Amino acid sequence: MSFNTIDLTDVTRKLAAAAAAADESGAFPWTGIEAVYAAGLLESTVATRFGGKGAGIADVGRILAALGRGDPSVALISAMTIFTHLGQAAGNKWPEPLYRRLLDDARDRPILLNAARVEPELGSPARGGLPDTLARRTVGGWVITGRKRFVTGALGLTHFLVWARTDETQQRVGTFVVPSTLRGIKVIENWKSLGMRASGSHDVEFKDVEVPVEDVLDLVDVSVGTQDNRAHAAANVALTAIYLGAAEAAQEAFIRFGHERIPANLGVPIAKTERFISSAGEIDLLVGGARQILFNALDHSLDEPEALIRARLLAARNIRDAVQLAVRTLGNPGLNGDLGIERHFRDIQSVLVHAPQEDTSVSILGRSACARWSRKAEESPHLFAVEKASAVSSSSRQTEDARELLNAVSGRRA
Repeated sequence: MSFNTIDLTDVTRKLAAAAAAADESGAFPWTGIEAVYAAGLLESTVATRFGGKGAGIADVGRILAALGRGDPSVALISAMTIFTHLGQAAGNKWPEPLYRRLLDDARDRPILLNAARVEPELGSPARGGLPDTLARRTVGGWVITGRKRFVTGALGLTHFLVWARTDETQQRVGTFVVPSTLRGIKVIENWKSLGMRASGSHDVEFKDVEVPVEDVLDLVDVSVGTQDNRAHAAANVALTAIYLGAAEAAQEAFIRFGHERIPANLGVPIAKTERFISSAGEIDLLVGGARQILFNALDHSLDEPEALIRARLLAARNIRDAVQLAVRTLGNPGLNGDLGIERHFRDIQSVLVHAPQEDTSVSILGRSACARWSRKAEESPHLFAVEKASAVSSSSRQTEDARELLNAVSGRRA
């Protein structure tokens, strides 16, 4: 399926109009969220079997790029709900009665969902480990206690999806569906990031919060409960499209400024100077290249985790470099909040902060590359034996040549 470009353009415009104020205040961006909800984008990935539009991951990438051009914080909050519905479309993880109640509620108001996984001591689950957050079994259900960090959209969420371990003798881990209206939940407003200020990724504390026994997803043995970074590679590519959108907005602001700025000593717009044209070309190469890389991966490489991880890293680095170049080229105007590029620059610093982080992703690619070589060596041992013998022979010849040269030099000195 594809969404109407005019609709997405209209949503982008509404988000952009409210973005600067949301960034400055750090308050929950209700204006932007209401616009996303009104356009039907929060439930865009609900499966057709549930009466939804059934948008796929490539559609999600394009939606998030459009939202990111308007306000990346709103896009990120929205993405968490969009991805949750996409996961249900693929895997039926939710108890069906609970999920249908959720969809019924979404007809009347924005239903905002997000996973609460990161913890103060554990850090990101992408690096392994089990949560300290505990789910204690009771007669009527589960009682959740623990603290989570970086819960995007915390003040506006209707449901926290809390990753916790059980107190059972044979421990399990799972995601517990916790409505935000329950007693025992406290949002600790400590989000003070350089960028993405309106995302409100605060800490959330859960103290003896009671949920029904059936309101849990993916409850499995701890031995298989760790995060699979390769399995989430496509979602990470789509998430990177948020920052692509921000880079495209920065590029547009850069070009617009170049046409509007006419220094008295120049008499023409700076967009006509070779320095500006050269920078504009480099920025277009980086931003346009990032778009091609991301959407080529989403359109053609969904069954290739390494290709997706590679695409995310390359595109993210392009995006970061492009906006940095725009700021560097403009100097003071680029750092001034009035132009908007400064906000885009701050937001884009988060592009590779999302799990798995850059070093983890690079390690995945490195291990995969080494494994490919090992498999090739096992499948064709004779070929590698010949190559090794050839390399040894070449090394011996180089050593002998060096020895002869040394003897010749020594002889001349004598």
